[in-house]
Amino acid sequence: MSWGTELWDQFDNLEKHTQWGIDVLEKYIKFVKERTEIEINYAKQLRNLSKKYQPKKNSKEEDENKFSSCRAFLSTLSEMNDYAGQHEVVSENMTSQITAELARYVQELKQERKAHFHDGRKAQQHIETCWKQLEASKRRFERDCKEADRAQQYFEKMDADLNVTKADVEKARQHSQLRHQMAEESKAEYSAALQRFNQEQRDHYHTHIPNIFQKIQDMEERRIVRLGESMKTFAEVDRQVIPIIGKCLDGITKAAEAIDQEKDSQCAVEAFKSGFEPPGDVEFEDFAQPLKRASSECSLAAPGKEGKAATTGKAKGKLWPFIKKNKGGGPEDFSHLPPEQRRKKLQQKVDELNKEIQKEVDQREALTKMKDVYIKNPQMGDAGSVEHKLAELGQNLERLRQEAQKFEGWLAEVEGRLPVKTEPGRRQSGVCETPNTLTVNHCAQDRESSPDGSYTEEPSQESEAKVPPPAHEFDDEFDDEEPLPTIGTCKALYTFEGQNEGTISVTEGETLFVIEEDKGDGWTRIRRSEDEEGYVPTSYVEVFLEKNAKGAMTYI
Repeated sequence: MSWGTELWDQFDNLEKHTQWGIDVLEKYIKFVKERTEIEINYAKQLRNLSKKYQPKKNSKEEDENKFSSCRAFLSTLSEMNDYAGQHEVVSENMTSQITAELARYVQELKQERKAHFHDGRKAQQHIETCWKQLEASKRRFERDCKEADRAQQYFEKMDADLNVTKADVEKARQHSQLRHQMAEESKAEYSAALQRFNQEQRDHYHTHIPNIFQKIQDMEERRIVRLGESMKTFAEVDRQVIPIIGKCLDGITKAAEAIDQEKDSQCAVEAFKSGFEPPGDVEFEDFAQPLKRASSECSLAAPGKEGKAATTGKAKGKLWPFIKKNKGGGPEDFSHLPPEQRRKKLQQKVDELNKEIQKEVDQREALTKMKDVYIKNPQMGDAGSVEHKLAELGQNLERLRQEAQKFEGWLAEVEGRLPVKTEPGRRQSGVCETPNTLTVNHCAQDRESSPDGSYTEEPSQESEAKVPPPAHEFDDEFDDEEPLPTIGTCKALYTFEGQNEGTISVTEGETLFVIEEDKGDGWTRIRRSEDEEGYVPTSYVEVFLEKNAKGAMTYI
């Protein structure tokens, strides 16, 4: 069905219709633009969301990444970042494949439409001109006919009038003949104009206008096809990223399936394990006996306070460990941490220093090679310019090696102090039942890492265990009639609740007297008054020894 034959007289309506078609195309372009803006904004918000929940560098969250659930969450954030990237791809492809292409096509379409309707107007103007020429020829023919009739009537009137001379009659006859001749010429001209107009009209309505309208129809159909193709592209752009988005979602699912609650529980053990063993059983103390009882070697009750541990409710949950969370960053050797944590921190620090040392060594080797090249080929560079950097690297290496040796020494000290795990059959309950010296000494050795005689689970610990001397040593020393002399003072850095036998409670900031320094077992013996003395962890106090005791020496 052709517009040229069916709509031959609808030029104005076709002009409006094709303009409406272009408006529809521009509306669709605007729709796609807004969709691309939504996609890019959505992608931006997803990226910001992913960035917001990424762990910050050198923060506690980085340490949490060893848990599988936290790693799964990080994988989710990474996949969401990739997911956002696919929305950016959708936006870019829609912009390039739809918006930009359709915008160019609309400009071409407007130019083509303008040309077609310009040709149509020219055709209309031409047929209107032909019509005007026909009308003018027709009016001229009509006028000449009327003039000829009037001239004929005047001639007949003059010929019938007897009073008119022959000359006037002849003149009237010649005028009538002239008018008739002009009428015949006008008739012939009108007839020729009429034939020309009819031919032009047939050409206009059966050739020119159909051709023009057919071109306009083709143009409009191409526009419709192009709009449909753009809609298919609109869907295809989305469909192309679906597999990648599916992979992102599969990645999130895989990360979630990789969560291992047992490994996370093990990580929690490794992260928080102190290296201490729980205290042993508390011995029964028979108060019905009138005789003086010897203090139990492995009892958890402090001397002079036998009933306190049993009657005080809060003591039940605070028997061990003695360590309180340090305020601030803690000492450089991590001595404020429990054994397992201290060993781990020291090992981590040693590994970091070794990596830095290797990095500096690699840089020095590279610079040395560069210096050799410059020496052999002076045109390539100045060997002296490398000397300063080599010297700086040497200083850094020396400093790092000293740091590494220092931390390795602390690590060796920690690992050397901690006992090796024994067979299950040799584990002690925390109570030394035989009073002989051999058994007591053996018990004291087994209990080096905790006051209740327990073992550590691993041969290497992060921090040396701070334990008081064996219980029989407390009893013997406390039974001495002559009190030990004061060798210095100390200041309590942290609050310590002495619940084990032979220990003493101190409050943060309290100043006390030192009567026996740390002999390598991690405990210092102090005195508050004549009737109050005992052991506290050396890491909990700052000791100031007197000059006449151990020289002018201060340690923490």
